[in-house]
Amino acid sequence: AFIDPHSHLSAAANSLLQVPLGEVCDFAQLEEAVAGFIRDNHIPAGQWVFGQGYDHNHLTEHAHPTKELLDKAAPHNPVVIQHASGHMGVFNSAALHQLFLSADTPDPEGGTFGRKDGELTGYAEENAFVNNLRRAPMPGFDQLKEAFARAQHTYAAHGITTAQEGMMAAELFPLYQGLLAQNALTLDVVGYPGVADLHAARVAFPDSMNGYHHGLRLGGVKIFLDGSPQGRTAWLRTPYQGESEYRGYPTMTDEQVEQALTLAAQEGVQILAHCNGDAAAQQYLDMGAKVMQSHPNLRDVRPVIIHAQLLGVDQLPQAKALGFTPSFFVAHVYHWGDIHVKNFGMERASRISPARSALEQGIPITFHQDAPVIQPDMLETLWCACCRRTRGGMVLGREEQIPVLDALKAITVNAAYQYFEERDKGTLAPGKRADFVILSQNPLEIPAESLRSIQVLQTWKDGQCIYTRR
Repeated sequence: AFIDPHSHLSAAANSLLQVPLGEVCDFAQLEEAVAGFIRDNHIPAGQWVFGQGYDHNHLTEHAHPTKELLDKAAPHNPVVIQHASGHMGVFNSAALHQLFLSADTPDPEGGTFGRKDGELTGYAEENAFVNNLRRAPMPGFDQLKEAFARAQHTYAAHGITTAQEGMMAAELFPLYQGLLAQNALTLDVVGYPGVADLHAARVAFPDSMNGYHHGLRLGGVKIFLDGSPQGRTAWLRTPYQGESEYRGYPTMTDEQVEQALTLAAQEGVQILAHCNGDAAAQQYLDMGAKVMQSHPNLRDVRPVIIHAQLLGVDQLPQAKALGFTPSFFVAHVYHWGDIHVKNFGMERASRISPARSALEQGIPITFHQDAPVIQPDMLETLWCACCRRTRGGMVLGREEQIPVLDALKAITVNAAYQYFEERDKGTLAPGKRADFVILSQNPLEIPAESLRSIQVLQTWKDGQCIYTRR
Protein backbone atom coordinates (compact mmCIF):
# COMPACT_ATOMS: atom_id res chain seq x y z
CA ALA A 1 0.00 0.00 0.00
CA PHE A 2 1.02 3.64 -0.23
CA ILE A 3 2.88 5.25 2.67
CA ASP A 4 2.38 8.94 3.46
CA PRO A 5 5.82 10.42 4.22
CA HIS A 6 4.41 13.72 5.50
CA SER A 7 1.02 15.19 6.30
CA HIS A 8 -1.03 16.48 9.23
CA LEU A 9 -3.78 13.95 9.94
CA SER A 10 -5.46 15.95 12.71
CA ALA A 11 -5.50 19.07 10.53
CA ALA A 12 -6.95 17.02 7.68
CA ALA A 13 -9.68 15.84 10.06
CA ASN A 14 -10.23 19.31 11.47
CA SER A 15 -10.56 20.77 7.96
CA LEU A 16 -13.71 18.68 7.52
CA LEU A 17 -15.32 20.80 10.25
CA GLN A 18 -14.29 24.08 8.62
CA VAL A 19 -15.53 26.38 5.89
CA PRO A 20 -14.08 25.01 2.62
CA LEU A 21 -12.49 27.92 0.78
CA GLY A 22 -10.38 26.14 -1.82
CA GLU A 23 -12.78 26.88 -4.68
CA VAL A 24 -13.64 30.53 -3.95
CA CYS A 25 -12.61 32.90 -6.73
CA ASP A 26 -12.95 36.34 -5.11
CA PHE A 27 -13.72 38.18 -1.90
CA ALA A 28 -17.47 38.16 -2.52
CA GLN A 29 -17.53 34.36 -2.79
CA LEU A 30 -15.34 34.06 0.30
CA GLU A 31 -17.65 36.30 2.30
CA GLU A 32 -20.70 34.31 1.22
CA ALA A 33 -18.97 30.99 1.98
CA VAL A 34 -18.30 32.06 5.57
CA ALA A 35 -21.73 33.58 6.09
CA GLY A 36 -23.45 30.58 4.47
CA PHE A 37 -21.53 28.12 6.63
CA ILE A 38 -22.67 29.90 9.78
CA ARG A 39 -26.24 30.09 8.52
CA ASP A 40 -26.50 26.52 7.22
CA ASN A 41 -24.91 24.97 10.29
CA HIS A 42 -26.89 27.10 12.77
CA ILE A 43 -23.72 28.21 14.51
CA PRO A 44 -24.63 30.32 17.56
CA ALA A 45 -23.24 33.77 18.22
CA GLY A 46 -19.90 33.68 20.01
CA GLN A 47 -18.82 30.27 18.68
CA TRP A 48 -15.54 30.18 16.77
CA VAL A 49 -15.67 29.61 13.03
CA PHE A 50 -12.71 28.25 11.09
CA GLY A 51 -12.12 28.37 7.35
CA GLN A 52 -9.46 26.56 5.36
CA GLY A 53 -7.93 26.51 1.90
CA TYR A 54 -8.16 30.01 0.38
CA ASP A 55 -5.24 31.03 -1.83
CA HIS A 56 -4.70 34.71 -2.59
CA ASN A 57 -2.79 33.68 -5.73
CA HIS A 58 -6.03 32.31 -7.19
CA LEU A 59 -8.36 35.11 -6.05
CA THR A 60 -9.41 37.82 -8.49
CA GLU A 61 -8.09 40.45 -6.07
CA HIS A 62 -4.67 38.71 -5.78
CA ALA A 63 -4.63 39.76 -2.14
CA HIS A 64 -5.38 38.35 1.30
CA PRO A 65 -8.81 39.11 2.78
CA THR A 66 -9.05 41.63 5.62
CA LYS A 67 -10.58 41.46 9.07
CA GLU A 68 -13.29 43.88 7.86
CA LEU A 69 -14.41 41.40 5.21
CA LEU A 70 -14.66 38.63 7.82
CA ASP A 71 -16.41 40.99 10.25
CA LYS A 72 -19.07 41.59 7.60
CA ALA A 73 -19.45 37.86 6.93
CA ALA A 74 -19.62 36.97 10.62
CA PRO A 75 -20.58 39.96 12.76
CA HIS A 76 -21.31 37.82 15.82
CA ASN A 77 -18.54 35.17 15.71
CA PRO A 78 -14.77 34.99 16.07
CA VAL A 79 -13.42 33.82 12.70
CA VAL A 80 -10.04 32.67 11.46
CA ILE A 81 -9.36 31.49 7.92
CA GLN A 82 -6.23 29.59 6.94
CA HIS A 83 -4.32 29.91 3.69
CA ALA A 84 -3.98 26.75 1.59
CA SER A 85 -0.30 26.57 2.52
CA GLY A 86 -1.12 26.49 6.25
CA HIS A 87 1.49 29.18 6.89
CA MET A 88 -0.67 32.28 7.00
CA GLY A 89 -4.23 33.42 7.45
CA VAL A 90 -6.63 36.09 8.65
CA PHE A 91 -8.39 36.72 11.98
CA ASN A 92 -11.48 38.89 12.25
CA SER A 93 -11.87 41.58 14.89
CA ALA A 94 -13.66 39.30 17.39
CA ALA A 95 -10.94 36.67 17.06
CA LEU A 96 -8.18 39.26 17.56
CA HIS A 97 -10.01 40.51 20.66
CA GLN A 98 -10.44 37.04 22.17
CA LEU A 99 -6.77 36.23 21.56
CA PHE A 100 -5.74 39.58 23.12
CA LEU A 101 -4.00 40.67 19.92
CA SER A 102 -3.74 44.41 19.37
CA ALA A 103 -1.62 47.08 17.73
CA ASP A 104 0.79 46.78 20.67
CA THR A 105 1.41 43.05 20.07
CA PRO A 106 4.99 42.62 18.83
CA ASP A 107 5.85 40.43 15.87
CA PRO A 108 7.21 37.08 17.13
CA GLU A 109 10.55 35.78 15.95
CA GLY A 110 10.00 34.14 12.57
CA GLY A 111 6.57 35.64 11.99
CA THR A 112 4.75 38.84 11.08
CA PHE A 113 1.38 40.53 11.71
CA GLY A 114 -0.12 42.64 8.95
CA ARG A 115 -0.40 46.29 9.97
CA LYS A 116 -1.92 49.40 8.41
CA ASP A 117 -1.87 52.85 9.99
CA GLY A 118 -0.63 51.26 13.20
CA GLU A 119 -3.52 48.79 13.48
CA LEU A 120 -3.61 45.04 12.87
CA THR A 121 -5.22 44.14 9.53
CA GLY A 122 -6.08 40.64 10.76
CA TYR A 123 -3.51 39.02 8.46
CA ALA A 124 -0.65 37.07 10.06
CA GLU A 125 2.04 34.77 8.70
CA GLU A 126 4.33 32.03 10.00
CA ASN A 127 4.80 32.04 13.80
CA ALA A 128 2.48 35.03 14.23
CA PHE A 129 -0.31 33.00 12.63
CA VAL A 130 0.50 29.41 13.62
CA ASN A 131 1.13 30.13 17.32
CA ASN A 132 -2.11 32.08 17.68
CA LEU A 133 -4.14 29.57 15.69
CA ARG A 134 -3.08 26.98 18.27
CA ARG A 135 -4.57 29.19 20.99
CA ALA A 136 -8.04 29.09 19.45
CA PRO A 137 -10.44 26.56 21.02
CA MET A 138 -10.69 23.12 19.44
CA PRO A 139 -14.00 21.40 18.58
CA GLY A 140 -15.37 18.83 21.01
CA PHE A 141 -14.02 15.27 21.15
CA ASP A 142 -17.07 13.62 19.58
CA GLN A 143 -16.92 16.00 16.61
CA LEU A 144 -13.21 15.37 16.15
CA LYS A 145 -13.54 11.59 16.49
CA GLU A 146 -16.11 11.55 13.70
CA ALA A 147 -13.90 13.83 11.59
CA PHE A 148 -10.92 11.54 12.19
CA ALA A 149 -12.94 8.60 10.88
CA ARG A 150 -13.79 10.55 7.73
CA ALA A 151 -10.19 11.72 7.24
CA GLN A 152 -8.82 8.18 7.63
CA HIS A 153 -11.39 6.98 5.10
CA THR A 154 -10.09 9.62 2.66
CA TYR A 155 -6.50 8.44 3.13
CA ALA A 156 -7.55 4.82 2.64
CA ALA A 157 -9.54 5.81 -0.48
CA HIS A 158 -6.24 7.03 -1.92
CA GLY A 159 -4.49 3.75 -1.07
CA ILE A 160 -2.68 4.98 2.05
CA THR A 161 -2.34 2.77 5.13
CA THR A 162 0.42 4.65 6.99
CA ALA A 163 -0.15 8.35 7.71
CA GLN A 164 1.68 11.07 9.59
CA GLU A 165 0.87 13.58 12.32
CA GLY A 166 3.48 16.00 11.05
CA MET A 167 3.38 18.44 13.95
CA MET A 168 1.95 16.74 17.03
CA ALA A 169 1.52 19.76 19.28
CA ALA A 170 0.92 19.19 22.98
CA GLU A 171 -2.63 20.48 22.52
CA LEU A 172 -3.32 17.32 20.50
CA PHE A 173 -2.18 14.88 23.19
CA PRO A 174 -5.58 14.61 24.98
CA LEU A 175 -7.32 14.09 21.64
CA TYR A 176 -4.98 11.26 20.65
CA GLN A 177 -5.24 9.70 24.11
CA GLY A 178 -9.00 9.62 23.67
CA LEU A 179 -8.73 8.16 20.16
CA LEU A 180 -6.36 5.43 21.34
CA ALA A 181 -8.62 4.59 24.29
CA GLN A 182 -11.45 3.96 21.84
CA ASN A 183 -9.32 2.17 19.20
CA ALA A 184 -10.35 4.86 16.73
CA LEU A 185 -7.24 4.73 14.52
CA THR A 186 -7.70 2.45 11.51
CA LEU A 187 -4.40 3.52 9.93
CA ASP A 188 -0.86 3.41 11.28
CA VAL A 189 -0.08 6.97 12.38
CA VAL A 190 3.45 8.21 13.06
CA GLY A 191 3.56 11.31 15.28
CA TYR A 192 6.26 13.98 15.43
CA PRO A 193 5.95 16.43 18.34
CA GLY A 194 7.94 19.64 18.52
CA VAL A 195 11.32 19.56 20.23
CA ALA A 196 9.96 21.19 23.39
CA ASP A 197 7.16 18.62 23.62
CA LEU A 198 9.21 15.44 23.15
CA HIS A 199 9.42 14.55 26.83
CA ALA A 200 5.74 15.29 27.41
CA ALA A 201 4.86 13.10 24.41
CA ARG A 202 6.84 10.21 25.84
CA VAL A 203 4.99 10.59 29.14
CA ALA A 204 1.60 10.85 27.41
CA PHE A 205 2.23 7.89 25.06
CA PRO A 206 4.71 5.55 26.79
CA ASP A 207 3.51 2.51 24.83
CA SER A 208 4.01 4.27 21.48
CA MET A 209 7.73 4.94 21.84
CA ASN A 210 9.10 1.72 20.39
CA GLY A 211 6.29 0.58 18.12
CA TYR A 212 2.63 1.06 17.25
CA HIS A 213 0.17 1.08 20.15
CA HIS A 214 -3.47 1.09 19.03
CA GLY A 215 -2.22 2.56 15.74
CA LEU A 216 0.09 5.33 17.03
CA ARG A 217 3.90 5.42 17.06
CA LEU A 218 6.12 8.34 18.09
CA GLY A 219 8.53 8.84 15.22
CA GLY A 220 10.73 11.69 16.45
CA VAL A 221 10.58 15.50 16.41
CA LYS A 222 9.65 18.22 13.90
CA ILE A 223 11.01 21.73 13.34
CA PHE A 224 10.09 24.54 10.90
CA LEU A 225 12.86 26.52 9.23
CA ASP A 226 10.88 28.74 6.84
CA GLY A 227 7.53 29.29 5.16
CA SER A 228 5.88 28.64 1.80
CA PRO A 229 7.07 29.51 -1.72
CA GLN A 230 3.59 30.38 -3.02
CA GLY A 231 3.16 32.71 -0.02
CA ARG A 232 6.61 34.22 -0.64
CA THR A 233 7.78 33.36 2.88
CA ALA A 234 10.14 30.52 1.93
CA TRP A 235 13.73 31.50 2.75
CA LEU A 236 15.87 31.77 -0.38
CA ARG A 237 19.57 32.19 -1.13
CA THR A 238 18.75 34.75 -3.85
CA PRO A 239 15.88 37.27 -3.97
CA TYR A 240 12.40 36.56 -5.25
CA GLN A 241 11.68 37.52 -8.85
CA GLY A 242 11.20 41.29 -9.08
CA GLU A 243 12.78 41.95 -5.68
CA SER A 244 16.19 43.53 -5.13
CA GLU A 245 16.72 42.19 -1.60
CA TYR A 246 13.72 40.25 -0.25
CA ARG A 247 14.53 36.56 0.17
CA GLY A 248 11.87 35.46 2.65
CA TYR A 249 13.10 34.76 6.15
CA PRO A 250 14.07 32.04 8.63
CA THR A 251 11.92 30.95 11.57
CA MET A 252 14.76 29.55 13.71
CA THR A 253 18.29 30.72 14.50
CA ASP A 254 21.35 28.62 13.69
CA GLU A 255 21.75 27.94 17.39
CA GLN A 256 18.18 26.69 17.72
CA VAL A 257 18.56 24.38 14.72
CA GLU A 258 21.86 23.08 16.10
CA GLN A 259 20.21 22.40 19.47
CA ALA A 260 17.34 20.51 17.83
CA LEU A 261 19.72 18.35 15.79
CA THR A 262 21.86 17.71 18.85
CA LEU A 263 18.78 16.60 20.79
CA ALA A 264 17.83 14.21 17.99
CA ALA A 265 21.30 12.69 18.02
CA GLN A 266 21.48 12.45 21.81
CA GLU A 267 18.00 10.96 22.14
CA GLY A 268 18.34 8.75 19.08
CA VAL A 269 15.12 10.07 17.51
CA GLN A 270 14.42 11.07 13.94
CA ILE A 271 14.14 14.74 13.08
CA LEU A 272 12.04 16.25 10.30
CA ALA A 273 12.69 19.83 9.19
CA HIS A 274 10.28 21.86 7.10
CA CYS A 275 12.55 23.48 4.47
CA ASN A 276 10.98 24.97 1.36
CA GLY A 277 13.68 27.44 0.39
CA ASP A 278 17.28 26.67 -0.47
CA ALA A 279 18.56 28.98 2.29
CA ALA A 280 16.52 27.03 4.86
CA ALA A 281 17.86 23.77 3.44
CA GLN A 282 21.41 25.13 3.66
CA GLN A 283 20.91 26.09 7.29
CA TYR A 284 19.68 22.56 8.07
CA LEU A 285 22.56 20.94 6.19
CA ASP A 286 25.23 23.20 7.69
CA MET A 287 23.99 22.72 11.24
CA GLY A 288 23.75 18.99 10.56
CA ALA A 289 27.37 18.91 9.44
CA LYS A 290 28.36 20.83 12.55
CA VAL A 291 26.48 18.52 14.93
CA MET A 292 27.75 15.43 13.16
CA GLN A 293 31.33 16.35 14.09
CA SER A 294 30.55 15.63 17.76
CA HIS A 295 27.56 13.31 17.24
CA PRO A 296 28.29 11.10 14.21
CA ASN A 297 25.22 9.00 15.06
CA LEU A 298 23.05 11.84 13.70
CA ARG A 299 23.19 10.03 10.37
CA ASP A 300 21.61 6.98 12.02
CA VAL A 301 18.37 8.85 12.84
CA ARG A 302 17.79 9.47 9.10
CA PRO A 303 17.02 13.21 9.19
CA VAL A 304 14.42 14.32 6.62
CA ILE A 305 14.17 17.52 4.59
CA ILE A 306 10.42 18.09 4.36
CA HIS A 307 9.12 19.71 1.13
CA ALA A 308 12.60 20.54 -0.27
CA GLN A 309 10.92 22.64 -2.95
CA LEU A 310 13.92 24.77 -3.82
CA LEU A 311 16.62 22.41 -2.61
CA GLY A 312 19.44 23.14 -5.06
CA VAL A 313 21.02 20.49 -7.23
CA ASP A 314 24.32 21.81 -5.87
CA GLN A 315 23.11 20.96 -2.33
CA LEU A 316 22.33 17.31 -3.10
CA PRO A 317 25.91 16.01 -2.62
CA GLN A 318 26.01 17.47 0.89
CA ALA A 319 22.58 16.00 1.69
CA LYS A 320 23.76 12.58 0.53
CA ALA A 321 27.03 12.83 2.47
CA LEU A 322 25.11 13.63 5.66
CA GLY A 323 22.42 11.01 5.08
CA PHE A 324 19.60 13.60 4.91
CA THR A 325 16.60 12.40 2.89
CA PRO A 326 14.49 14.89 0.90
CA SER A 327 10.74 14.29 0.93
CA PHE A 328 9.54 16.31 -2.05
CA PHE A 329 6.14 18.01 -2.27
CA VAL A 330 6.36 17.34 -6.01
CA ALA A 331 2.67 18.06 -6.65
CA HIS A 332 3.59 21.73 -6.26
CA VAL A 333 4.56 21.50 -9.94
CA TYR A 334 0.89 21.14 -10.86
CA HIS A 335 -0.87 23.08 -8.12
CA TRP A 336 1.44 26.12 -7.91
CA GLY A 337 3.96 25.71 -10.74
CA ASP A 338 2.61 28.69 -12.68
CA ILE A 339 2.79 30.80 -9.50
CA HIS A 340 6.38 29.67 -8.92
CA VAL A 341 7.35 30.88 -12.39
CA LYS A 342 6.11 34.33 -11.36
CA ASN A 343 7.84 34.18 -7.97
CA PHE A 344 11.18 32.70 -9.04
CA GLY A 345 11.47 33.02 -12.82
CA MET A 346 11.40 30.10 -15.24
CA GLU A 347 14.91 28.82 -14.58
CA ARG A 348 14.54 28.45 -10.80
CA ALA A 349 10.92 27.31 -11.01
CA SER A 350 11.93 24.52 -13.41
CA ARG A 351 14.26 23.14 -10.77
CA ILE A 352 11.73 22.77 -7.95
CA SER A 353 11.55 19.26 -6.47
CA PRO A 354 14.70 18.03 -8.26
CA ALA A 355 13.69 14.37 -8.04
CA ARG A 356 15.67 13.03 -10.98
CA SER A 357 18.84 14.82 -9.87
CA ALA A 358 18.45 13.34 -6.39
CA LEU A 359 17.97 9.82 -7.80
CA GLU A 360 21.07 10.24 -9.93
CA GLN A 361 22.94 10.99 -6.70
CA GLY A 362 21.62 7.74 -5.22
CA ILE A 363 19.40 9.47 -2.66
CA PRO A 364 16.24 7.55 -1.57
CA ILE A 365 13.64 10.28 -2.14
CA THR A 366 10.00 10.23 -1.01
CA PHE A 367 6.89 12.17 -2.09
CA HIS A 368 4.06 13.61 0.00
CA GLN A 369 1.01 15.91 -0.25
CA ASP A 370 1.13 17.73 3.12
CA ALA A 371 -2.62 17.13 3.62
CA PRO A 372 -4.75 19.09 4.21
CA VAL A 373 -2.80 21.50 1.95
CA ILE A 374 -3.95 19.24 -0.89
CA GLN A 375 -5.75 15.90 -0.85
CA PRO A 376 -3.54 12.87 -0.03
CA ASP A 377 -3.80 11.76 -3.66
CA MET A 378 -0.79 9.52 -4.32
CA LEU A 379 -1.77 8.75 -7.91
CA GLU A 380 -1.92 12.44 -8.79
CA THR A 381 1.52 12.79 -7.19
CA LEU A 382 2.84 9.93 -9.35
CA TRP A 383 1.57 11.80 -12.40
CA CYS A 384 3.16 15.05 -11.19
CA ALA A 385 6.55 13.42 -10.64
CA CYS A 386 6.56 11.71 -14.03
CA CYS A 387 5.02 14.47 -16.17
CA ARG A 388 5.70 17.73 -14.28
CA ARG A 389 2.80 19.57 -15.92
CA THR A 390 1.37 22.77 -14.40
CA ARG A 391 -2.27 23.84 -14.16
CA GLY A 392 -1.59 26.08 -17.14
CA GLY A 393 -0.41 23.10 -19.18
CA MET A 394 3.32 23.79 -19.43
CA VAL A 395 5.95 21.16 -18.65
CA LEU A 396 8.03 22.61 -15.81
CA GLY A 397 11.48 21.05 -15.60
CA ARG A 398 11.39 18.23 -18.13
CA GLU A 399 14.90 17.21 -17.05
CA GLU A 400 13.55 16.38 -13.57
CA GLN A 401 10.83 13.98 -14.80
CA ILE A 402 11.35 10.45 -13.46
CA PRO A 403 10.27 6.93 -14.53
CA VAL A 404 7.03 5.56 -13.10
CA LEU A 405 8.77 2.75 -11.19
CA ASP A 406 11.00 5.23 -9.37
CA ALA A 407 7.94 7.33 -8.49
CA LEU A 408 6.19 4.26 -7.10
CA LYS A 409 9.24 3.44 -5.00
CA ALA A 410 9.12 6.93 -3.51
CA ILE A 411 5.73 6.20 -1.90
CA THR A 412 6.38 2.56 -0.98
CA VAL A 413 9.94 1.23 -0.60
CA ASN A 414 11.63 4.55 0.10
CA ALA A 415 8.83 5.79 2.33
CA ALA A 416 9.13 2.64 4.43
CA TYR A 417 12.87 3.31 4.70
CA GLN A 418 12.23 6.90 5.80
CA TYR A 419 10.12 5.53 8.66
CA PHE A 420 12.63 2.79 9.62
CA GLU A 421 9.94 0.28 8.62
CA GLU A 422 11.61 -1.33 5.61
CA ARG A 423 11.52 -4.74 7.34
CA ASP A 424 7.73 -4.58 7.70
CA LYS A 425 6.44 -2.42 4.84
CA GLY A 426 7.23 -1.09 1.39
CA THR A 427 7.15 -4.30 -0.66
CA LEU A 428 4.93 -7.36 -0.90
CA ALA A 429 6.96 -10.19 0.66
CA PRO A 430 6.40 -13.08 3.08
CA GLY A 431 6.55 -11.91 6.68
CA LYS A 432 5.77 -8.26 5.97
CA ARG A 433 2.59 -6.42 6.94
CA ALA A 434 -0.32 -7.32 4.66
CA ASP A 435 -0.86 -3.71 3.58
CA PHE A 436 -1.66 -3.44 -0.11
CA VAL A 437 -3.72 -1.57 -2.65
CA ILE A 438 -5.64 -2.85 -5.68
CA LEU A 439 -5.67 -0.42 -8.62
CA SER A 440 -7.87 -0.24 -11.70
CA GLN A 441 -4.79 -0.28 -13.98
CA ASN A 442 -1.13 -1.20 -13.73
CA PRO A 443 0.86 2.08 -13.49
CA LEU A 444 3.78 0.42 -15.28
CA GLU A 445 1.70 -0.52 -18.30
CA ILE A 446 -0.03 2.75 -19.23
CA PRO A 447 1.28 6.12 -20.48
CA ALA A 448 2.56 8.36 -17.70
CA GLU A 449 0.04 11.02 -18.76
CA SER A 450 -2.77 8.62 -17.73
CA LEU A 451 -1.50 7.91 -14.21
CA ARG A 452 -3.92 10.18 -12.39
CA SER A 453 -6.89 8.51 -14.08
CA ILE A 454 -6.12 5.26 -12.20
CA GLN A 455 -8.65 4.46 -9.48
CA VAL A 456 -8.06 2.80 -6.14
CA LEU A 457 -10.44 -0.18 -6.04
CA GLN A 458 -9.50 -1.58 -2.63
CA THR A 459 -7.11 -0.83 0.22
CA TRP A 460 -6.05 -3.54 2.68
CA LYS A 461 -4.50 -2.98 6.10
CA ASP A 462 -2.98 -5.91 8.00
CA GLY A 463 -4.98 -8.34 5.87
CA GLN A 464 -8.29 -6.51 6.38
CA CYS A 465 -10.07 -4.56 3.65
CA ILE A 466 -10.52 -0.99 4.95
CA TYR A 467 -11.72 0.59 1.70
CA THR A 468 -13.70 -0.60 -1.34
CA ARG A 469 -14.63 1.72 -4.16
CA ARG A 470 -18.38 1.82 -4.68
